[in-house]
Amino acid sequence: MDIERRNNVTVTGNPRGRAVVLAHGFGCDQNMWRLTVPALVEDYRVVLFDYVGSGRSDLSAFTEDRYASLDGYAQDVVEVCEALDLRDAVFVGHSVSAMIGVLAAGTAPERLGALVMVAPSPRYIDDDGYRGGFSAEDIDELLVSLESNYLGWSAAMAPVIMGNADRPELGEELKNSFCATDPDMARVFARTTFLSDSRDDLKAVTVPTLVLECTQDVIAPREVGAFVHRTIPGSKLVTLDATGHCPHLSAPEATNEAITDFLAHLR
Repeated sequence: MDIERRNNVTVTGNPRGRAVVLAHGFGCDQNMWRLTVPALVEDYRVVLFDYVGSGRSDLSAFTEDRYASLDGYAQDVVEVCEALDLRDAVFVGHSVSAMIGVLAAGTAPERLGALVMVAPSPRYIDDDGYRGGFSAEDIDELLVSLESNYLGWSAAMAPVIMGNADRPELGEELKNSFCATDPDMARVFARTTFLSDSRDDLKAVTVPTLVLECTQDVIAPREVGAFVHRTIPGSKLVTLDATGHCPHLSAPEATNEAITDFLAHLR
């Protein structure tokens, strides 16, 4: 199988630089990183891709069995890294991709040597002693709404997820991205995302890790950022001067500065 075609892989930037892999979140595609790429291309080899079922990936490669768990998406990441023969790359994952990166780094430690987690959440549902931001009933309602009327759900939820109500164009962009995703494949990815529990996986992370959180984020509240930071040994937590769940779009300067500063201090 042509992995680069399957995942619509794009490689740009400095071919002699350390590889930085940018991974999008649920309902998005690699275009969501367009404001980050210019900050990286001079010094780094930048790799972008679309998960199967998203963007311009090969939709015929989608199987519900594979993508009904985060391991299937992590395998995508490992296979992209193998196809490009990446070694000691930095994986930058937004939202659910932060946890996918954790799994991929555990599977192929020689391929991924550092993690940047943008608005991560290892579990969205509250638990004893843990606040994920949602009750089990909240998530059930969200998934029922998504599965019964995906376009309506996208129109209603995108502005909430994006935040920044004073900049409606941002919510509109996220809505359009959601709506461009095949509804059946989005249903599988949504269940995989919102029902996942990756808290124990965080304890196994041994690579340098940057955790980026926003001051207000309905999807990943600050208690979650604190939990991720506390659970990953030696991680660095940065609270961006940004609101919403997509700081790489709503506050690209602050996001890029945090990422490039972290990269500059890696060995």
